[in-house]
Amino acid sequence: MKWEELSGAQQNEVERQLDVLARGVVEIVPEEEMKNKIMKSVVSGEPLRVKLGMDPSAPDLHLGHTVVLQKLRQFQDLGHEVQLIIGDFTGRVGDPTGKSETRKQLTEEDVMRNAETYQKQIFKVLHPEQTKVYFNSEWLGKMSFGDVVHLSSKVTVARMLERDDFEKRYQSGQPISIHEFFYPLMQGMDSVALKSDVELGGTDQKFNLLMGRTLQKEYGVEQQVTITLPLIEGLDGVQKMSKSLGNYIGIDEDLNEIYGKSMSIPDELMLKYYSLATDISNEDLEALKSGIDAGSVHPRDAKMRLAHTFVRMYHGEEAADQAQQHFVTVFQQRALPEDIEEFVIPAEELQDGEIRLMKLLTLLGFAASNGEAKRSIQQGAVKWNEEKQTDINGQIKPADGDIVQVGKRKFAKLKLS
Repeated sequence: MKWEELSGAQQNEVERQLDVLARGVVEIVPEEEMKNKIMKSVVSGEPLRVKLGMDPSAPDLHLGHTVVLQKLRQFQDLGHEVQLIIGDFTGRVGDPTGKSETRKQLTEEDVMRNAETYQKQIFKVLHPEQTKVYFNSEWLGKMSFGDVVHLSSKVTVARMLERDDFEKRYQSGQPISIHEFFYPLMQGMDSVALKSDVELGGTDQKFNLLMGRTLQKEYGVEQQVTITLPLIEGLDGVQKMSKSLGNYIGIDEDLNEIYGKSMSIPDELMLKYYSLATDISNEDLEALKSGIDAGSVHPRDAKMRLAHTFVRMYHGEEAADQAQQHFVTVFQQRALPEDIEEFVIPAEELQDGEIRLMKLLTLLGFAASNGEAKRSIQQGAVKWNEEKQTDINGQIKPADGDIVQVGKRKFAKLKLS
């Protein structure tokens, strides 16, 4: 099909889709094939099959995970179909991408439990009616040993060692298990089985995505286009968002946590978060950029809109309004929130009616250990009835209605049992 054979309206629609889908991506391989696939879809009315594979190795999603989900949602809004693959089979192997050692294999129970949580959270972004969910054990689990040998003949060891993480481990003498070589092959076979038109992933997934193209060609299936998206930095502004690093915003977190954490996003990353992790339109994004550059939009106001957007996307409009009002009340007006959770102090925790401040913070769950409680006090983050506490050995005599505050988002109203 040639460009000049399309009507003016069809050409405009192809260009519109390409413009939407190109936002924020690092690379489209190959770009001309992407254009051709969209042309065929526009003319035929048949949606593209857009694949994302997810190994349920951890049960909770954060904004870093939603970068690729937002791109899938854009495909859906343009009328295309998402193939969401829950890697119940590959998850038992574990993706070696970026790992310096062999990953621990998950049990089937771990995989299925995490998969259930994933699906619940994923549909906070994706349209369920335009999403087909697959478990790749459907086809991978049926392969015979002969099938596996045939598959492994398609790719050389030298090709596998082109992967940066494999090469580094090989050069440093760290072990690489044979089963790890099969991970990209299994991911590629997912594309063969489902005849995917497009596959998405982070930049760290490029090798695995291209393996899908390689195996589709070997098995006589029309090759997919691969789209890579950037990894988003976390709240520290340096390392990629990660739960283990504590620099994340979870999509299932409390609405005030999402809003408050969003307000701590570094200014220089704010537009990147808008572009990659929100549903803002291209036109609104450009207007926002222009307003910030011209000085007509204050960065603080833009960040409050970003925080409101994240809460609205995962908790709804009313919750977003509530979280914004809470933030304004507590942080801008420096007043206490109205809905502080009550905490009952057991009588046996008191000695002569008093309790050590560090112990109270751990009881409240405001500190995971005495060491963390001590640091909070030393950093001036702890207040007792709005008065800063600096004595790490301090004893307090609580009464009904006393307010304990740690940082800007943790409050408790005390009650004696």
